[in-house]
Amino acid sequence: MKTTRTALVITISAALIAFGFNQLIIPHQMISGGISGITMIASYATGLNIAWLFFVLNVPILVWGWMVLGTRFIGWSVVSVVMTTVALKIIPVYPVVTNPILGAVFGGVIVGIGSGLSLREGGSTGGFDIIASILSRKRDISVGMLLFFLNAAIIAALGMMNQNWDIALFSLLSIFTTGKVIDVVHIRHVKITAFIVTNDPDALLSALLTMQRGVTVIRTRGGYTQTERDMLMTVTTRYELAELRNRIAKADPRAFVNFVETVGVMGDFRKSDP
Repeated sequence: MKTTRTALVITISAALIAFGFNQLIIPHQMISGGISGITMIASYATGLNIAWLFFVLNVPILVWGWMVLGTRFIGWSVVSVVMTTVALKIIPVYPVVTNPILGAVFGGVIVGIGSGLSLREGGSTGGFDIIASILSRKRDISVGMLLFFLNAAIIAALGMMNQNWDIALFSLLSIFTTGKVIDVVHIRHVKITAFIVTNDPDALLSALLTMQRGVTVIRTRGGYTQTERDMLMTVTTRYELAELRNRIAKADPRAFVNFVETVGVMGDFRKSDP
């Protein structure tokens, strides 16, 4: 069931991205940035099909990601790239709106939702999504904003090369909107600290350590009962909060848990696969 759900969400994600490209961004000769943007530039210059260019240029990045990020993430990313290629072929290039600002904003929103859904399901739309995911494993940074800065460099180069700053700035607006929407949908970079007071620390430790997060055991004493108990502290991401709740409930349903949103972390915070 989980595999079917993931495949369905990634298919919807691909359709959203292709719709945003073909009916909101490409008709106004704008660029989405990243590999998609490079394929659009190449297509505008040569007349080659964007869908096939998108697929071919993603292949070497998928191979790199396979070596660094693992088979599950890249496996679903391959599915996403293939489905996006098919959707780009099926959905016609037709301007839904005539105003380029509306195309930039709403194209960015739709592409951001599609990209965020794919990332949230454990895959990506290929291209700079994979590059950003590789880099975000090394640094505690927002995937969406990292994508924005990577893509902004391409947009700036396009503007200087073609001297068409209207299109470049509209494209930059679209990319910025996409990045912000990705961060709303793909919430993995938001940290949560859990303080768990339990009578069965061993069972909880066994359940939590398999999530590949560090756990600190702190000896505490109840202010009213004066009873000594162990409190477990762990830092995870908001995206994994549901899984953390389920594991705590199964290991010790009577545990007292306080979840706190964390402003930031320093030190060795082990990041999970994107």
